[in-house]
Amino acid sequence: MKKEIRVLGIDDAPFEKHKKGKTLVIGTIYRGGQSLDGLLSCYVDVDGNDSTDNIIDMINKSKFKKQLKVVMIDGIAVGGFNVIDINKLYKKTGIPVIVVIRRKPDIKKIMNVLKRLKFNDKIKLIRKAGRVKKINKVYIQNIGIPIEKVKDIIDVTTIRGYIPEPIRAAHLIAGGVTFGESRGRA
Repeated sequence: MKKEIRVLGIDDAPFEKHKKGKTLVIGTIYRGGQSLDGLLSCYVDVDGNDSTDNIIDMINKSKFKKQLKVVMIDGIAVGGFNVIDINKLYKKTGIPVIVVIRRKPDIKKIMNVLKRLKFNDKIKLIRKAGRVKKINKVYIQNIGIPIEKVKDIIDVTTIRGYIPEPIRAAHLIAGGVTFGESRGRA
């Protein structure tokens, strides 16, 4: 595994829950876990259905696209329950996708909430994303890349703590832009 593999880390900005509107999505382009080389951004509807298409556009229109070897996303959804179709994201960009999850998700609880909200399409996307697997101290879902390479990429890109730097930086930047300074865990 190249130490300077080009990775796009994606996270959303903080937003008001249960309120219609848009939220910012930040993408950081990293060389391994050491060097921030660029930033991308787009907006998605809170609890909407536009995250996949907007992230695809963000990537496909970027001057960095040809360099990217993998996309890492902080969780399967941005903007609340705006669930990303990682299969479509991979198919339309040609770049493998790794979903990184901090804590083991309670899938049953998530599905019950989605059923109660009548978000059946989002349930299908979560199921379609595949089984959640543990690597090191995080949980992942992956498409377009074998699990052995996922582990190598997590190792190369994780410098502090257990969240890969591209996602950690996207989280810090998104919070800083929203609140004037970053807050919370990254």
